Amino acid sequence: MLEKRAVEVTECSAADLVLLRDTGLRAFSEAFESMNNPEDFAAYIDKAFDLQQLLRELMNPASAFYFAKNGDEVVGYLKVNFPGAQSDPQGENCLEIERIYTFKTYFGKGVGEVLLNKALEIAQAKEFDFIWLGVWEKNPRGIRFYEKHGFERFGQHEFWIGNDLQTDILMRAFLKKSGN
Repeated sequence: MLEKRAVEVTECSAADLVLLRDTGLRAFSEAFESMNNPEDFAAYIDKAFDLQQLLRELMNPASAFYFAKNGDEVVGYLKVNFPGAQSDPQGENCLEIERIYTFKTYFGKGVGEVLLNKALEIAQAKEFDFIWLGVWEKNPRGIRFYEKHGFERFGQHEFWIGNDLQTDILMRAFLKKSGN
């Protein structure tokens, strides 16, 4: 197993735009391309990983991107959204994990946990009440990962992959307040 302390998390900037796109494309494709219609999948990634779209997201002060690095190699990434940028607003006192992906060769090696811990650290520093995310209903591995880390289901929402309407299970974990 990869040493978790060997994984460094660094915040992305506009200078990382192309690397962020390439990382996102690879990680998302490795995870979900085989489970989707090729035309719908291509339509989604063309939109979601468009350089101008990613630049707008990177420059939004209510969002932040982070790389997980093993030495100089990027092995995954995280996108969090604060109130004002959330994909499905859940209130003013929470943080959304919109994207958390690792490359397939790093599945099960602790990288996802390091990225999740970064999101929790951000949420706790902002004194948010909870952290939430959507995980595709056809992703049992992801669902188990979040359940293992204390996330519970609280709803669902729909999203489009091309012309295919899909469903995310919404999950959240409440944060412990200091002094409680």
